Amino acid sequence: MRNRKLQMLCEGAILVALAQILSMLKLWEMPWGGSITLGMLPIFLFAVRWGTRWGLVAGFAYGLLQVMFDGGFAISWQSILGDYLVAFTVLGLAGLGRGREKGIFLGTVLGGAARFVVHWVVGATVWAMYMPDAFFGMTMTSPWLYSLLYNGFYMLIDTLLCLVIFALLFRPMHQYLTGADLRKTTEQ
Repeated sequence: MRNRKLQMLCEGAILVALAQILSMLKLWEMPWGGSITLGMLPIFLFAVRWGTRWGLVAGFAYGLLQVMFDGGFAISWQSILGDYLVAFTVLGLAGLGRGREKGIFLGTVLGGAARFVVHWVVGATVWAMYMPDAFFGMTMTSPWLYSLLYNGFYMLIDTLLCLVIFALLFRPMHQYLTGADLRKTTEQ
């Protein structure tokens, strides 16, 4: 039992650090924050392997690192709390896919959708005053629509990238991606 907890802590530390490093390699960055990176991928993996509770802890740790090192955009304590701490914590909901054969895919969709919802609500409420007159060639009259388009753009791409990478790795890393290697060690 003690070795298993140590394994979980070490794996969590490595994957949270990897998430932070991947988040610094931005493929695209939006003007008011939000970017396309692979930072969510290690958090999804950890959550699906170790469960929702520990996934939420890893997501929260990742959110703290984002606040400290990402150089992100925040206009108030509400935006720090929402766009960083809550939004990255909910990535741990990917742990709901734990123990399922294709749980990594279910978890990725759940975690990505949960993060999107948090960004969408924060964008429509806290960031509403920064809504432009036009976005993506459309006249903006609703902060909810603007936040949906703004946050949906990069979050959909982020989530799809994670799904594609997990699909490519699913066969060669099946035991690891499903957490089957953890179940084998407890059975022995």
